[in-house]
Amino acid sequence: MAFPFSQITPPAERAGGATGALEINVLSSARNYPVENATIDISYTGDPETILEEVQTDREGRARVFNLPTPPFAYSQEPFANQPYAEYTLKISAPGYEPVIISGSQILPDVTAVQNISLLPAPPGDLNTAETFVIPANTLYGDFPPKIVESEVKPLSESGEIVLPNVVIPEYIVVHDGLPQDSSANNYYVPYRDYIKNVASCEIYATWPTQTIIANVLAIQSFTLNRVYSEWYRSKGYPFTITSSTAYDHKWVPERNFFDTIDRVVDDVFNYYLSRPNIKQPILTQYCDGKRVTCPGLMSQWGSKDLGDQGLSAAEILRTFYGSSIYINETNLVSGVPVSFPGTTLSIGSTGEAVRQLQQQLAEIADVYYSIPSLAIDGIYGPRTAESVSAFQEQFNLPVTGQVDQATWYKISAIYVAVTRIAEYG
Repeated sequence: MAFPFSQITPPAERAGGATGALEINVLSSARNYPVENATIDISYTGDPETILEEVQTDREGRARVFNLPTPPFAYSQEPFANQPYAEYTLKISAPGYEPVIISGSQILPDVTAVQNISLLPAPPGDLNTAETFVIPANTLYGDFPPKIVESEVKPLSESGEIVLPNVVIPEYIVVHDGLPQDSSANNYYVPYRDYIKNVASCEIYATWPTQTIIANVLAIQSFTLNRVYSEWYRSKGYPFTITSSTAYDHKWVPERNFFDTIDRVVDDVFNYYLSRPNIKQPILTQYCDGKRVTCPGLMSQWGSKDLGDQGLSAAEILRTFYGSSIYINETNLVSGVPVSFPGTTLSIGSTGEAVRQLQQQLAEIADVYYSIPSLAIDGIYGPRTAESVSAFQEQFNLPVTGQVDQATWYKISAIYVAVTRIAEYG
């Protein structure tokens, strides 16, 4: 019998070994609604025909598996160690949808891997041939081209360059999955925060210190926002924002999983980037692993891990590599959300239009995610609103406080837009 919450029995050869967890969220691509009773078969990637466990999604489109065998924690803490993550194959199917296979979903010890899947409705007469996505190695473990170093500030006087008037967090990043000049590579429209979580999960290990993760996420975001701000590729005639080539940009992989530690950091700091005094554009913060490839004057990923182990803050880590003039900047211009964060945390006793807008969005979300209780839309933040907020936070892996800080506000906005946008095309 399959259950939404399951626990794989550790094999004999793993006795006493490390484990990680996996959360699978299945949505309908047609409606952005959770898919209930989707079936997920889990196997080792090296032996995909031997099913270790079969689980099914609950009403929220979610299934969780605990105690998945992984390599030891120590492997992700030192360069040139053995592969630090286990690789699993996931076969996802649901009635009325095209099946999907994820080969190589990466599981690290002591953290939760989050695998989001969007299923396409199956056309009439479809033979249910599964689309397969193969996840390559993390860039710290695999062999990828090193970054071609560029100037961290783009000269704005270059002929033909288009420059945005302000730093804006985009709703989507258009990712070209290949070299810039490869016209055969696919372009993907990826929500900005999902893009950052994907890249960070490709390029660092989620078991690293929190401040190290923050420093690397800020560097990824600043680099990405520099590409957005300067319209770097579009000004050259390309129809995309950024590429998945490590030689030019960052590694990004379609349908790869990310991790709960990275997920939380990105939701907390997604609207921050790195600046220099008197320079408006986000800095193109480049980096390298610091072991196989060295890059003087830029951040070393393994070096940032060592500094995090020593207790340095994210800002101190960044200044160690980029110099004392680097500072963390913030923008409140966020595309694709109904209303920007009001600036102060909402909690019991709060009143006004921001509370009303929050309640309206939660009410729409509650119609789709049944674990979130319905609530009155009265502009008064009472116990029922706090209960709904707590349920939302639990559903979407946020700290459960019952209060709406910036991370919760923008997460509510993102889910609200996702579940209501289909009405725009009806």
